[in-house]
Amino acid sequence: MTGIVLKSIPVGEYDRAVTILTKEKGKISAFARNARKQNNRFMAAVSPFCFGKFKLYAGRNSYTMAEAEIDNYFEELRSNLENIYYGMYFLEVADYYTRENNAEAEMLKLLYQSLRALLHKNLDNRLVRAVYECKAMAVNGEFPGVPGDRELSESAAYTLQFIAVTPVERLYTFTVTESVLLELQEVAAKYREKIWGHSFKSLEMLEGWNNEYQ
Repeated sequence: MTGIVLKSIPVGEYDRAVTILTKEKGKISAFARNARKQNNRFMAAVSPFCFGKFKLYAGRNSYTMAEAEIDNYFEELRSNLENIYYGMYFLEVADYYTRENNAEAEMLKLLYQSLRALLHKNLDNRLVRAVYECKAMAVNGEFPGVPGDRELSESAAYTLQFIAVTPVERLYTFTVTESVLLELQEVAAKYREKIWGHSFKSLEMLEGWNNEYQ
């Protein structure tokens, strides 16, 4: 299966339980035996953000990892604290939205492209986050469109429509002014509260870091 590791937690003395968002079977759980042993072949492959191909065999309640071929470890993302906070939030949103044995190829594509966008030096991480939030809603059929209860600038309204209808591959191809970005953030926050109504631990950490250092 092709996928990206969303979560990885220690189990027992040496194992890890991982949650992987896959193209073929949606979100799945798998065990990586002895992954916490020094020099084990799975040690690096089961960390969050790892994207690649995973060979798994099915058990009664979960999968067990047999092989892993990682195409992107997102090492550059891991080296920047701000990017880590944004990235962990993106993973948690994907975990919240996706289901096992569900068609999740678009969410996987969106997550991967959004993590790559965090590394783009010409893109503001705040913009990447607003785009990711709104597009995640759109992919899952929950995006309300341009709000009708408040007056937006023409540029902000156009940008929201662009996010909703543009294929993921061409999503992160624009920048906006600071004023338009603030409008997009306000809309995304309103929709996040209205539609998700969910408390994300990683978002609390991200916003706490932003309040302290920015």
